[in-house]
Amino acid sequence: MAKRKSEEPLESHVEGFSPPPPSKKVRIEDVPEESTITAIGTSDDEPRPQRTRLNGADGANAPMRDDHDQNSADDDDDAPPIAPLRQSAPTEGYNDLYLDTVNRSLLDFDFEKLCSVTLSNINVYACLVCGKYFQGRGPKSIAYFHALEVDHHVYISLETQKVYVLPEGYEVHNKSLDDIKYVADPRFTEDDVKKLDKEVKECTDLGNKRYRPGFMGMNNIKANDYLNVVVQTLAHIAPLRNFFLLHRFPLTTPQLPVRTSTLIRKLWNSRAFRSHVSPHELLQEIALRSSKRFTLTHQSDPVEFLSWFLNNLHLALGGSKTKPLSSIIQRTFQGKLRVESQAITAKSDTTGDRLRFEESSNITTNVSPYLILTLDLPPVPLFRDAVESKNIIPQVPLTSLLQKYNGISASEKQAHRIRHRLLHPLPPYLFFHIKRFSVNKFVSERNPTIVTFPSPRGLDMSPYVEPNPALHPPGEPIHYEMVANIILDTTSVSTGGGEDSNAADAANKAVGGDGQKFAWKVQLRDKAAAVSQKSNVPEWLEIQDLWVERAEAETLFTREGYLMVWERKREKPKATNGTQKGKARA
Repeated sequence: MAKRKSEEPLESHVEGFSPPPPSKKVRIEDVPEESTITAIGTSDDEPRPQRTRLNGADGANAPMRDDHDQNSADDDDDAPPIAPLRQSAPTEGYNDLYLDTVNRSLLDFDFEKLCSVTLSNINVYACLVCGKYFQGRGPKSIAYFHALEVDHHVYISLETQKVYVLPEGYEVHNKSLDDIKYVADPRFTEDDVKKLDKEVKECTDLGNKRYRPGFMGMNNIKANDYLNVVVQTLAHIAPLRNFFLLHRFPLTTPQLPVRTSTLIRKLWNSRAFRSHVSPHELLQEIALRSSKRFTLTHQSDPVEFLSWFLNNLHLALGGSKTKPLSSIIQRTFQGKLRVESQAITAKSDTTGDRLRFEESSNITTNVSPYLILTLDLPPVPLFRDAVESKNIIPQVPLTSLLQKYNGISASEKQAHRIRHRLLHPLPPYLFFHIKRFSVNKFVSERNPTIVTFPSPRGLDMSPYVEPNPALHPPGEPIHYEMVANIILDTTSVSTGGGEDSNAADAANKAVGGDGQKFAWKVQLRDKAAAVSQKSNVPEWLEIQDLWVERAEAETLFTREGYLMVWERKREKPKATNGTQKGKARA
């Protein structure tokens, strides 16, 4: 081949000229199916790299591209990644794929259902390998990228309890996952509920720790023991417990009763992975609804929280503010109380040197509903006798405190003399709040007086109720027995009062004085143990956060009781003429 002169153009000298190769960003997927591949070489011993025609079947004008250019285009970072194939069903023969990666010891469904990345509560899934919460399962979701990044493939919907495999996206139907679905959302039948107070169940968790359903410990995240004792108490009030165990809430129901129901069902779960539960999900909702009045970081009064909790549950369940007994809350705890108020005036006598207090003849009577009855303790003696031990810790019978509601004893409040009287019918359950704290702008005091009662199985409320023959025969007793007792446990600690002091200590100081830290405990009656053993002596368990231990019925009154729950006993049918039986009284 003759050498080309410098003044001659390249096009006239080279046969089969081809223009420079196109840019690397040419999309290979746009190549038509009729494209051809040709090999061009100058000699047999010096082959040229292959080139690909990119446009059309006309090979004369089609541009060429070398193979090394094609390889570099494939390695370009701008090329979109190939997404895994989505499937509507698992591949035949691989129905249990990835199920061996599920780690039950890391699963915890007690936390609030929020995505750990976006903090959204919409369409949240839990990874069954690491236990974390993620949002969505589509190709652009957080859970999808988590599956690709760390190779975790099994996820459960926290709303529907359906299990999916990602990134393929198909649903898993395998009975080996039923225990996980049940732990995420325990369900009870009517037969299960009927056995709760009749049969004693001893269960074990994944760590082989034994626990009793219904008497499980609750995690104290920081200072939420005031909520733990209230929830434990409500979980053992049979009508309320059965309602939350069996009721199916619609999607439009507020979250407060829904999360309460979830926590109570987990407390009675006999197939739990852990021997304790956490109230974190309910606490977050309570902090939101109460405008952070009740949180997990600040200690609060259990009675104040119980009052707020019952009223908000009543409204969330569709209860009315004016119509009585319009929800399960009021049907269980609400009663009527008559309050008489009489003004006290002061007048000077004839000499003008003395004041004479006279009672007004006008008496104002008001009938109001109640959920909690307050019992006032007598003042602590100013001077204590160091010789007689009975005066070191004052004691008062419960019946003496109940004289406040006999309609005769009066108390003075803001220049008025007030009398209280309970009215028929009494509610199935009574809350007694023993008022131990008195707080003013100068000082806060705690009254350590012990409230005694003859027996937790026998309390006659008939002397404190206004007789009404239409509702209750006169002279017949109205027996109540104690179900739960929230007590106050005090421990002396040194509180510096600086910025590093615990928030719970600061709250404790606000209600009880310096140098005292309070812990709330609850004593619960074990009905199932007494029924299974056919014994009339009830058994009691004491729970403080995660600690559960036995308590003696004879020593219940030796603690500083703060809130008592008493259940009305059903009267046994009476025989008439030896053959017929009267109806049992509720």
